[in-house]
Amino acid sequence: MALICESGQVRHEVKPGAIHHLKATPETVHWGYFHPEIKPALRVHSGDLIQAEAITHHAGDAPELMMDEPITRIFTEIEPEDRAPGVHIMTGPIYVEDAKPGDMLEVRYLRMTPRFNHGSNLAANWGHLYQEFDEQERVTIYELDPNANTASALYAYDFKGKYLVPGTITHCPVCERQPALKGITIPARPHLGTAGVAPSVDERVSTIPPGLHGGNIDNWRIGAGATMYYPVQVDGALFSIGDPHISQGDGEISGTAIEASLDVLMQIVLRKDFSFPSPLLETPTKWIVHGFDEDLDKAMKNAALDMLHLLTEHQGLSRNDAYSLMSVATDFGVTQVVDGTQGIHVRVDRGIFPNKGVVGDVVANDRDE
Repeated sequence: MALICESGQVRHEVKPGAIHHLKATPETVHWGYFHPEIKPALRVHSGDLIQAEAITHHAGDAPELMMDEPITRIFTEIEPEDRAPGVHIMTGPIYVEDAKPGDMLEVRYLRMTPRFNHGSNLAANWGHLYQEFDEQERVTIYELDPNANTASALYAYDFKGKYLVPGTITHCPVCERQPALKGITIPARPHLGTAGVAPSVDERVSTIPPGLHGGNIDNWRIGAGATMYYPVQVDGALFSIGDPHISQGDGEISGTAIEASLDVLMQIVLRKDFSFPSPLLETPTKWIVHGFDEDLDKAMKNAALDMLHLLTEHQGLSRNDAYSLMSVATDFGVTQVVDGTQGIHVRVDRGIFPNKGVVGDVVANDRDE
């Protein structure tokens, strides 16, 4: 048998030993940070399925549309001083039995379902063009059409002051609502902006920047049908998810996506048969490598070097052949420029290789395409 994900991609089956349900509560989330000493919210074995709730920290931008009683508990019971140093509400961590540093965590994202039919986009003080907009922050509330899988703007309002406190609750309709983007619809692309394993450091690591542990990668392709590979850094991996989105463009230029809570079905598989230096994304047709740095040029080089590693170590190409291929057949893009540590991604079509993009043992030889 094979496991068929929402996209129709057929994957080599790893039979789950159990199906777990991980609700987001004040006891099962950590707000704004990764840390190797957080008590696990759930313990699983390799191959287990997990249905987990991912909650947006922007639910308060339209609380009547994006908050319910469980989300209200998270916003009211977790003290503001414990929402640091980052901003994202992270569900977990999930402890994977027998996971050790040097292993890879294969996370198969099977389904992502919006919790509500609304989301928020903030033109924020950390946005790329904040100065060009006279330092004015603005919230646009979007409505999702689940049947058409599209989103359109419902209304917008100017945010008074600076949006600085994670979990801000804005009491609209007290504020002035304005029409926005009349007649325009956009495709919905539900995905996780932030997910990853605990870094091997004895301090809180902010959820804002991406890194080798994963974190705030903000690649809209990390949705249903995609598989992410995260290098394990601590025992148990301690994997968490958060920062759910229902759509985003490459660059995330205003500072945020359409931020909206998601219910996520995923399968976690422990891999001890290969390694990779950075978070690696597999889609039905592509391999996508990520590079990070505060300097976008350095992020570009990091992505290029890791793609070179992918092509030489996992496809058997010479360095010269790989370099030529990268110039003529891979696509580099800016993932985001608003998270301090900036992101570049580079895509290569798996179908151009004789083995259809098998990377070492990442894609099993008997996996159908």
